[in-house]
Amino acid sequence: MNLSFFIAARYFRSKKKRNFITILSTISMIGVAVGTMALVIVMSVFNGLEDLIRGLFASFDAELKIEAAEGKSFEITEDWLDSIRSVEGVAILTEVIEDNALFDYNGNQIVARLKGVSDNFLDQGRFSKGYFWGDTTLGTGLRPAAILGRGVGFFLSINLNDINVPLKVFYPKAPRSAATIDPSQLYASGILDPAAFFSIERQFDDEYVIAPLEFAKKLLNYGDRRTALEIKVEDGASINQVQQRLKGLLGERFLVKNTDEQHSGLLRTVKLEKLFVFLTLTFILAIASFNIFFSLSMLAIEKKKDIAVLRAMGAPDKLIRWIFLKQGALIALSGAIIGLILGFLVCVVQQEYGLVSLGISSAVIDAYPVKIAWTDFLWISLAVIGITLLASYRPAYIASQVDTVREL
Repeated sequence: MNLSFFIAARYFRSKKKRNFITILSTISMIGVAVGTMALVIVMSVFNGLEDLIRGLFASFDAELKIEAAEGKSFEITEDWLDSIRSVEGVAILTEVIEDNALFDYNGNQIVARLKGVSDNFLDQGRFSKGYFWGDTTLGTGLRPAAILGRGVGFFLSINLNDINVPLKVFYPKAPRSAATIDPSQLYASGILDPAAFFSIERQFDDEYVIAPLEFAKKLLNYGDRRTALEIKVEDGASINQVQQRLKGLLGERFLVKNTDEQHSGLLRTVKLEKLFVFLTLTFILAIASFNIFFSLSMLAIEKKKDIAVLRAMGAPDKLIRWIFLKQGALIALSGAIIGLILGFLVCVVQQEYGLVSLGISSAVIDAYPVKIAWTDFLWISLAVIGITLLASYRPAYIASQVDTVREL
């Protein structure tokens, strides 16, 4: 066994002459354990929230979305769409026309996002998460229907069972050179039958109304223009590979975004929050680890004669330093292992039983989501090692400077 580790382990296990050194060591261990456990739990919660956000967005957004690099719409032809459908890995292509419009229901009005989609929109596994109630249909050509976000529906006080009250949609026409005093010539209008509500995430719930593509094309006068194309990838195919193939086919005039890139700002914010929380808790852990510094300093004072004997026997300064560095490492490692195990157990219990509730009755999930990532354990362990080295170095250096002649 390594001599410095053997002596450090004996110091760690043995009862100190001064009881407060033992108390300081115990406090140091508990502080590291609590700080490590907090890091594991908080990092796992952020991982769970990130996965939840991805899952909710994926139930509304397409796996891949094609948009114009410049402008909000682009021209399409059937041959061009067929070339996209023929790309290896593309299963379903949905045409999209999306723009703001005014909605009126029984005198209640709101400006929301009209999203006109082709008939295969619901074939892409939409609304797999969250809540959905009503008919999964967009009506017929003669009676087009709408699927509304819960926030839009509640604001308009829509009653899905009342088939006699239509949802009116108004969209301003492009201004013409000839002036008119007839208000009806300034906007286009249409009627939809409210068919269903969906509730996924507030960003979607409060903004979107899903309608048939033909209805949106006629109301908005888009013709052969589309604002986006949404693509579902074949089962088993790599989304990244299909994305690269589409980029190669479409060139720089179009953007091909996966689910994360469609909401890159929000996901980046979550990652930044996770980083800052990690740094904050690591700083708190560093403060708690100052007890290691004090306990090692007291131990160095208590063991002056032992150190002097070792030096008299020919022990170099490096060996003395390593004894106290490893003593600090044992204290921190013991606390870190306890903290990692406790943090892991808390996360497992939360995953299985959802003990800590969100406290929101209308939330998509009832309890805080957690996801254990082993990379977090690695970063937490590295943080504990770094803090331990910083806290232990000074006492180890002081111990190595003991005057052998004076102490003996």
